[in-house]
Amino acid sequence: MNRIYLSCLVLGCLFGTTLCLKAQISLPSIFTDHMVLQQNSKVAIWGWGAAHNTISVVGSWAPGDTAKAVAASDGSWKTTLTTIKAGGPYAISITGSGEKILQDVMLGEVWLCSGQSNMDFNADWKLMNKEAEIAAANHPNIRIFNVLKRGAAFPQNNCEGAWAICTPNVMRNTSSVAYFFSRNLQDSLKVPVGLIVTAWGGTPAEVWTPKEKVMSNESIVKAIPAKTYPWWPVEPGVLYNQMIHPFVPYGIAGAIWYQGEANVDHSSSYATLLKTMIESWRKNFEKEFPFYIVQIAPYTYKSSDNGPAKVREAEEWVSKNIHQSGLVVTSDLVNDINDIHPVNKQDVGLRLAKLALVQTYGRVASGYASPLLENIRIEKNKAILSFSHAENGLICKGKQVTGLTVAGEDGSFVNAKAKIKGNELIVSAPKIKHPVKVEYCFDDATVGNLFNTEGLPVAPFRTNAE
Repeated sequence: MNRIYLSCLVLGCLFGTTLCLKAQISLPSIFTDHMVLQQNSKVAIWGWGAAHNTISVVGSWAPGDTAKAVAASDGSWKTTLTTIKAGGPYAISITGSGEKILQDVMLGEVWLCSGQSNMDFNADWKLMNKEAEIAAANHPNIRIFNVLKRGAAFPQNNCEGAWAICTPNVMRNTSSVAYFFSRNLQDSLKVPVGLIVTAWGGTPAEVWTPKEKVMSNESIVKAIPAKTYPWWPVEPGVLYNQMIHPFVPYGIAGAIWYQGEANVDHSSSYATLLKTMIESWRKNFEKEFPFYIVQIAPYTYKSSDNGPAKVREAEEWVSKNIHQSGLVVTSDLVNDINDIHPVNKQDVGLRLAKLALVQTYGRVASGYASPLLENIRIEKNKAILSFSHAENGLICKGKQVTGLTVAGEDGSFVNAKAKIKGNELIVSAPKIKHPVKVEYCFDDATVGNLFNTEGLPVAPFRTNAE
């Protein structure tokens, strides 16, 4: 009898413990102390608890406003919490059959930062003026969530990571581009900034795009790289599943993207692929958020089909044809064309921030975007090109515009000369009597020297004249 009683007692304790464990509220890793929530929004909060229990969520900025949800049979729940203008620190209380309290929560601007190595690399890898930048990186109102590099065959609901306050040690282990972007935003907006850094060197855009979106588009499927590598994934969707999907639909202000180098060998589908990726992210995050692209820099790829130039062209096309998108040109930020990782990440972050400050936050400023080819017309033996974002004119930093070629009706290109008249470039070559095509830095590695008067480089281009 004693043994039976003891067994029942043990079983009862185990059963009770199981019930208690099931009753506890658990949250995805994106919801931790020091987090940043998007200000002035209705932000999604979700997690797990006891099935059919009512979950209550209260932010200390509005203690009388309670958001509620009922956990489904699998324990999952989601609700929406209304945030106010930027500030903090606040606390968030989440109660049901258990309780979670999140401390030191800030309201501000949240940005998703993704791509491959030039987004991924931190100060210990490649950075100009590294030691001074690290030492100065004490920014309590910048919070960073670094996502562990890992892929998955199917969409995941959680990942490894935690929010951290920006200190020199935190900064030196996070994306330099993302850090300088946030530092400039925070300096200008004077609000907390949160970064979700989810990047992996060497990865093609296919891995960041939901698999079903990749595989349902024949032009993308035909261009999927055949190579595999032991050090980074290439399978469609695997990083979306593990490094993007766990945050859906966390409230974000926008996304910055620095990628493309891994797609230069299959550039034909890149515009369609990037467009597909952006649209799928926006749909899943339930918001048409701004998406700002960093154009890949000059580098000696030794390509056989001009793939790097075509990727840059695709990036520009997406920035022009996808609503609320923009392009940062980096062709002048290269100190060594034999290094695919330029060390000047400061100006990349600055240019991204200027773009966001004008296009997302409505700050009036000049010199926030690079000149892009807008129009071409032919007058006798000259091609006359005009540009956007060059209202105050163009300048050449040299005796002649470098990387400029022109072709006649036979399609053969020769070096061209140019004169600048306001925001127009007048292009000609003695051997070309009737210009048909003009190209500027449309190759692997030519560093151009044509700028607007605010100092931003003209984007590489090719064009056909009608």
